[in-house]
Formats: sequence, structure tokens, C-alpha cells
Amino acid sequence: MKEKVLLETVNLTKTFGEVRAVNKVGIKIYSGEIRGLIGENGSGKSTVSSMLSGLLPVTDGEMFMRGAPYRPRNTLDARDHKVSMIVQETGTIHGLSIAENIFLGDEARFSKGSYVDRGAMHREAKKALELIDMGHLDPGLPIQTLNFEERKLIEIARALYHDPSLIIVDETTTALSHEGREMIHRIMRKLKQQDKAVLFISHDLPELMDTCDALTVMRDGNLITTIERHQFNESLIKKSMVGREIEGDYYRSDWDGSHDDQVMISVDNVSAGILQNITIQLHKGEILGVGGLSGSGMHELGKLMYGDLQPGKGTVTVYGPKPRLSRWMRFGKNKKTVSDERLYPSPMKNIQTAIANKVGYVSKNRDQETLIMEASIKTNLTLSALDQLSRMGFIMPATEKKFAKEQIEGLNIKASSMNQTVGELSGGNKQKVSFGKWIGNDSRILILDSPTRGVDVGVKTTMYRLLYSLKKQGYSILIISEELPELIGMSDRILMMKDGRINKEFVRSRELDESSLIEHMI
Repeated sequence: MKEKVLLETVNLTKTFGEVRAVNKVGIKIYSGEIRGLIGENGSGKSTVSSMLSGLLPVTDGEMFMRGAPYRPRNTLDARDHKVSMIVQETGTIHGLSIAENIFLGDEARFSKGSYVDRGAMHREAKKALELIDMGHLDPGLPIQTLNFEERKLIEIARALYHDPSLIIVDETTTALSHEGREMIHRIMRKLKQQDKAVLFISHDLPELMDTCDALTVMRDGNLITTIERHQFNESLIKKSMVGREIEGDYYRSDWDGSHDDQVMISVDNVSAGILQNITIQLHKGEILGVGGLSGSGMHELGKLMYGDLQPGKGTVTVYGPKPRLSRWMRFGKNKKTVSDERLYPSPMKNIQTAIANKVGYVSKNRDQETLIMEASIKTNLTLSALDQLSRMGFIMPATEKKFAKEQIEGLNIKASSMNQTVGELSGGNKQKVSFGKWIGNDSRILILDSPTRGVDVGVKTTMYRLLYSLKKQGYSILIISEELPELIGMSDRILMMKDGRINKEFVRSRELDESSLIEHMI
């Protein structure tokens, strides 16, 4: 079957300073193939895809496209060689229209002197939108009027419009609903039928095994192996990724769903946006799972419980420490608060109320809503803990550094230094920073929306162990997830949502399976 080599790399290498991110990688991708690329966070797979697509320059080694030397200067040069890439995070620019985003960097084709023919641009944009069954959209609409998934589909339309021979899909499906994933799978299969190639990068091993003709595994910047479809074996692939056997499913081993009776957040008959008549309680020492389809309202529920969405009716109450002034700072502008051990009810008015009551929130859209990508790891970790780090309104650098160092070491965040910008980290290490900023702040209630989205099996294992440890310490944790095995494996209770309502509640049980949950979400 594999006769025509479309793209080949020989000793492909990339270094960042003294760090060798990719080490002498040799890979062949064939026409008419869907090739999977998998590895732990930091394994080098996204760096490889960035060199193939012109996002990053090659340090050493060679690339060939249909046997001819290939070294793109940038993404436009790669596109001219029929290589397109859909990036992991949002690749659209707010303030521009849908059409302008589709033809970003290619506006000259519609220019007539100083005049841009918007009509021609919009007509061509329509053709691109029809490739993803979104021809009903007005190409003149500002891109920010679309939701995250729709913006991601616009990127796909942009890539397909230029008729690529190789399309690189980098962690794109993790941000999409079931319907969005199915659309991308259909597109990939169609490209394969057209004798084109797809390089599909994902942490979702079952998805890769179901979709790909072969899987290439990377670890620590090295290409470990390529496994053909007829040889697919989940345990073998996992072992190749991490260099050791992974036993079990890495979830909690106990089936005890007990927790304290103390209520930490109470939602009473709330309607807000899509949410209708929601009543739930999150208890001390409880992991409460919430599942459903992407549009079920589960993500809105997380925002509601964090004070980022206000009820149209009903109430949200958080139980937290009662602030009082410390004896040595009762006067002046810089009033520092400490807390007693009793809990007091407060109406959840806004995000400030949540933070004051030790509630932390990790968004599904981590890079846009939880982290400051241009800031350092240290800054991201300490921002939510400024009150506890400051003295008389000043933050001592040594104290800030010690605080950040403890979080980095405790969570095993892999970075060159605490001053490295968060945007340079792998997805798994970004997620660890997201956790660290709230755990370091001693947040006792954690609302986690898709906490393991886009992270590898090794990081998942670390996170699950951490969450179970926090539960045993009395933390209250809300996990919102589209991954049903994750909900079953980690939760004391599970709420399944449908059409903005809680459709069914399940308690932790060895007998609980995915089919039981699916029945109440579709």
C-alpha cells in the first residue's frame, strides 16, 4: 500500500539554546496515509510539526517533499509547497472578519492597487466555508462573534482551501465537541481517499488507534518507533511513550465514595443562560464529576460556581472563612486579612467572592482564560497568592521566588527556569502551572473544567494522584469532563447534564459503566 513517499525527514534536529528538543528524527509520511504522532508532553512532537509547517526553523538535518529538498522559510512558504497546519490553540485573530482570517497573509491576491476587492474575497471565503459545511456563515462577520469551536473550524477551512497534499492536525480535536471531532475525522478520511496525507497529533490514544494507518511514537525528542495498524496494542504504545509499563487505568483504586457532610458550595434552583433549575451541593472532601455533551451546560455550570456567571433566578452560596484583620495590620490602607477555622455562608456575587472564599478555577480554554502566556512561570504561579506573599503592601523577591520554587518542584514542572515564559511550555506543563497557581494559594475548593484535556498519560497519572491526595486532605473538587472513563474513575458522585438540566445522578460504584452515563447525556 505504501509506495509513494510524500514527505521525509533525515536527522531532523531542533535546539533551543542548550536544550535539544528534537534529536535526529527520521520519518517517512506516505501519500494516502493518516499517520498518528504521539508522545508525552515535551516529547518533541509539536516541535517536529512546527518545523514541517514552517513555524520553526530547522537547526540541523534535511527534509524532502516528493523527493525534492524542502525547508520552508515560514508557514506561507510551506503552504506554497502544499503543507498546511492546524495549530493546537486558536489560530485566528480577533478584530478581523472571517474572510480576512481565512486569507490572512494572502490579501494581495484580492488587491487592486490600494483597493482590496472585498466582494471577491468574500466569494472565495464562501467556497472555503462550504468545505466544512459552514457555507451559511457571512464571511464579513467579525471572527470574535464565533465560539471557540467555530473559530477552530475556520482554521480548518483556511487549510483546506489551499488544497494541501499534507495537512498537520496538532491537538485540534481535544478542543472540539463530538460533532466537531466527527467532522475532522470525515475530512481526514476524504483527504486519504484523494491520495493526500494527514499527520494527526493527539493525546487521545483510542482516537488515534481508531483513525490512523500507523502511529509514530516520540519520547524525549527521539523517534522511538512506528507501529502499523495491524500491530496496534494499547499497552505497547503506552510503554513506548513513557519507557515503562503502565499498569491499570491510573485512576483511583478505591470505590469508597464517602465525603464530609459539610457543604462548601450550594446551588439552589438556579437558572442562568442555558442552565435551568439547577440544584446541587459540593461537599468537603468530595470529588463531584459533571459530564454531558459540549452544549449540555456543564461548562456554564463551572463558571456559575466560580462567580463568572450570575443567576437569573435562584442562589449560589459559598462557605468559606470569615475574614478579619490581623492584629498587626488593623489600620492603614494595606489591610491584611487572616481567617479563623469556622466556615461562613456568602452569596457568590462575582469572581472576587470566589477567590476570597478560597475557590480556584481552571478553564477549559486554559491559554486564553487561566494563564498569561507572555508572563513567566513565577508570575503566573504567584498572581493569585499576592495577599499571602505581601508584607505591608510589598512583595519580597526572595519570598516570591521560594513560593514559585515550591510549586515547580512539587508539581514537577519541567522548565529551564522559573523565569521561562508559560507560552514556551508544553501543554502538560502549562496545565501543571494552572493547578499550581490555585494549590499554592491554598484554595480549598477547585473547579476544574476539562483538567486533562491535551495532556499525555504520564501527566494524567500525576494529576489524578494529586486530586485524590487533595480529596483525602479535605479539598472539594468539581471535575467537568467529556471523558466518561475519567468521571467514573475519579468521582464520588457524577451528575450527567442534558439541555441545561441535571438529567441523572450516579454514585461511585464498581459496576458503573460508560453506557449507563451515555444513556442520560444524549
